[in-house]
Amino acid sequence: MRRPALAAGALAAVLVVGGAAGWAGASAAGEEERALPVPAADSADAGFARDMAVHHQQAVEMSYVVRDRTDDEEVRRLAYDIAQTQANQRGMLLGWLDLWELPKVSADPPMTWMGMGDAAAGEDGALMPGMATDAEMERLGRLNGRQAEVFYLQLMTRHHRGGVHMAEGCVRACEVDTGKRLASGMVEGQESEIRLMAGMLKARGAAARP
Repeated sequence: MRRPALAAGALAAVLVVGGAAGWAGASAAGEEERALPVPAADSADAGFARDMAVHHQQAVEMSYVVRDRTDDEEVRRLAYDIAQTQANQRGMLLGWLDLWELPKVSADPPMTWMGMGDAAAGEDGALMPGMATDAEMERLGRLNGRQAEVFYLQLMTRHHRGGVHMAEGCVRACEVDTGKRLASGMVEGQESEIRLMAGMLKARGAAARP
């Protein structure tokens, strides 16, 4: 009757030691991250983090809108995947700004870090390349079924193209390796989704918009 108690005690010891080791590893990783050079507020790293966080937020909003406007499982699954992926990435970007103790907003126009501060902002709420206008977001919220699916796929294709352009800019100009790796992954992931959405649009008798 004592053996289960001994086993439980041993397991508890393992969990304590393992937890301590995990905490020590996480703590060491955090200390190492904090020891890295902190980018300046006007750096490409900080500008990318701020602008892509805003860009991603609209993609998340669009994706949740279309999930309520269609019963098509293919579109709903894609929208859910995009929303989850970009919400997680947005959290990472904002977390880096916190870690670097840099502001999450800037007085400079969007895309200044890419040398596009004078031309990046569009009309009607489209702050950066690929972003939907306020009118387009309102229209998406009024459509249902196949019309909502097609319009979402068209908007998200354009949105991804803008996101790829920004991520490629970070790959070229950012200096923090973690940020460059995330940006490179964004390029790969969003280009794959652009190809997927092209097929989905074709199946619905439509095509991407300029």
